[in-house]
Formats: sequence, structure tokens, C-alpha cells
Amino acid sequence: MSLTVLVLALSAACCIGFGFVLQQDAARQAPLGDFLSLRLLLDLVRVPRWLAGIGCMVAGMVLGALALSYGEVSVVEPLLATNLLFAMALSRRLTGRRLGRRGWAGLWLLAGGVAAFLVAGRPHGGRAEVDPLRHWLVVGVVVGLALLLTAHAKRSRMGSGPALLALAAGLLYGLQDALTRATGQRFEEGGWDALLGGWQVYAVVALGVVGLVLVQSAFETGTLRGSLPALTAAQPLSGVACGIGFLGDQLRTTPEALAGEAAGLVAIVAGIVLLSRHPAMPGGAAKAVPVAAEKVPAGR
Repeated sequence: MSLTVLVLALSAACCIGFGFVLQQDAARQAPLGDFLSLRLLLDLVRVPRWLAGIGCMVAGMVLGALALSYGEVSVVEPLLATNLLFAMALSRRLTGRRLGRRGWAGLWLLAGGVAAFLVAGRPHGGRAEVDPLRHWLVVGVVVGLALLLTAHAKRSRMGSGPALLALAAGLLYGLQDALTRATGQRFEEGGWDALLGGWQVYAVVALGVVGLVLVQSAFETGTLRGSLPALTAAQPLSGVACGIGFLGDQLRTTPEALAGEAAGLVAIVAGIVLLSRHPAMPGGAAKAVPVAAEKVPAGR
């Protein structure tokens, strides 16, 4: 892994983490009638704090795309999972809470898990051509799971709904990252004609819009600690699966390497769960008030 990929991926994670905190703070005040609707984005676009969060997220996506142009998806995705560390840092500043034992444990588990996965797996590029059937099978499974999660979330929007929507969004964002890598490869090989002549670039845009609606709906109906962990955990798992499934990424498959990779992924998820339950992570309930009349509560 090059220093360029490391810097770009961590910078992307920082922007994305900050963006999620700002977006949730605004989206939780959106009208519940906008749930899973494009109207939600039209309402939120009038909120300065949400726009700041989107700006951070867009910057993170650009930096992430640059990281993907230099490194494999299986390398970049675990690094992007550290966005929760940066979200935690901003939330901690807003709430004035100290990390404590739980916070430090979550931090070291997440960071250590990323390091363990990368060291044990040593992800690298492999086959240039992958069976088209396998390609579409992986895409279909990811999209199908996201649709099932979204359908179930609609029936329990104030219960498990936010976490399910975040899981669905994470799956789609992981797929989007993999297709971003594929789009970059097409551009390198054939320029603008190849880029615009393929379906991948349009799928990247569509997945971005759908994922954004899912994320904002999750933020609208639940707390950050109830949705961000699911989103943060699902995205790298989906991205790594897609990278191996249809981009030809390869990991070491010796028994020791597989054990290290599994331990790393478990540590990543455990660290995400611990950090999400930290008191510094905002846990206020969503409020069904008009977004256009955003008011900042006293003390914020």
C-alpha cells in the first residue's frame, strides 16, 4: 500500500465522518412525511448545516475516488471505515465528553482491525477479466439485499428501520466504490468515449442518489448511534466483496492469513459498535419539525 493511497483514503474518511455528523444534526429535524422520498433532499437543501455536511461528504467522495484510482478496493474500503473515528472526534467536541475506556477500546479495535486485515490479507490486483455472469451475480446480490432491507425498514421506520436503511445504504455505497474503481479503469483505457459509453458511470450516479436518500431517511427517523455503525460496517464489507467478486482483487488465502483477515474484520465491527454506543455520539430522537425553519437549540 502506497503512502498516497493511505493519505487520500484517511482524508476521505475524515471528510465523510464530519459530513455524517452535520447531516444527521439537520436531517433529524425533517418532516417524517418526507421519509424515503426525494422531497427530503429538497427540504434539506435549504438547511445550511446540511449543505455543509454534504460539502464534506462530496469532498470525501472525491478523495475516495482518487484513492481508488491508485489502490485496490480491498485496500481503500477498510481505511474508509475509519470515518467513524472522525465522526466521533467531532461529536466529542460538540458534546464535551471524554473518550474514557469504552471510547479508547473502540478506537484501538477499529484501527487495529483495519491494520490486521491489511497486513494479513495483503490485498492486491489480480485478474484483469472477470466472468460477466459472476459480475452481475455480485451486483444483483448486493442490490437485492439492499432492496429487502429497505422494504422491511418501511414497515418499522421508528424501530429497527434506521439501522436497516443504514445497512442498505452501506451495501450500495460499497458497490458504488467498486464501480467507481471500474469507471476509472475504463477512463484510463479508452478516455471519455469509453467512460460515457459504459453503464458503470451512470450506475455510480444512481447509487449515490439512492444511497443519499436512504442515509438521510435513516438520520431523519433515528439517532446517529443507531444508524452510523450499520452504515460504517456494511460499506467496507460490501466494497471488499465487490472488489474480490468482479474487480479481480485478491487476498492471501493461507490458513494464517484467513484467520488474520477474519479477526481484523471482527475487530473493525466490534470497534464500530463500541464507538457508536459512546456517550459522545449524539443520541437525540428525531424531531418532526419543518426543516425550513431550522433552529439551533440552546447550548449547541
